[in-house]
Amino acid sequence: MKLHNLLIQDMIIEDLNSTDREGALKEMANFLKKRKKIGKEKELYEKLLQREELGSTAIGEGVAIPHCKIKGVKSPIVLLAISKKRIDFHSLDGKPSNIFFLVVSSPDNPSLNLQILAAIASLVRKSGSLLKKVLNAQNTSAVLEIIREEEEKLSD
Repeated sequence: MKLHNLLIQDMIIEDLNSTDREGALKEMANFLKKRKKIGKEKELYEKLLQREELGSTAIGEGVAIPHCKIKGVKSPIVLLAISKKRIDFHSLDGKPSNIFFLVVSSPDNPSLNLQILAAIASLVRKSGSLLKKVLNAQNTSAVLEIIREEEEKLSD
C-alpha cells in the first residue's frame, strides 16, 4: 500500500496553529469537518482523544499517527498536518512531534486500517530524511512529491 495514493493535496495542513495535543486533535477534526469528510467533528475529536489516552500515537522521530474508527466512513481518510511549533504528543522517545498523519477509517474494515498505519510507520522508520524534507517543503505539492519519492526509494 502506497501512502501517496491515499493522501491528496487538499488534505494537508501546512502549519497547525495549535501548541498542544488536544488543540492539534481539535484543529485536525475541524479541518475534516470543513472539508465535509466527516459529519460529527466532536465525535471524531472524542474518539481520537480516547485513543491517545490508551497510549500515545506518537511513534518517535517527530511523527504521530492519531487514528480512530468511525461508523459511516466509506473509504479511509488520511490527513497530513505539519507543525513548525513542535507539539508534545507524549511520544515514547520524549521528543515533540512535528508531523501528524491522521487516519480515520471504518470499523467494518480493520485490516485496511492496519495496512495504512503500517505503511505510515514503515515509511517513517525507513526514511531517515522524511521529517526534515517535509518540514522544509515549500507547499503541499512539494510535500506530496517528497512522500512519493521516499516511498519509491524504499520499494526499489
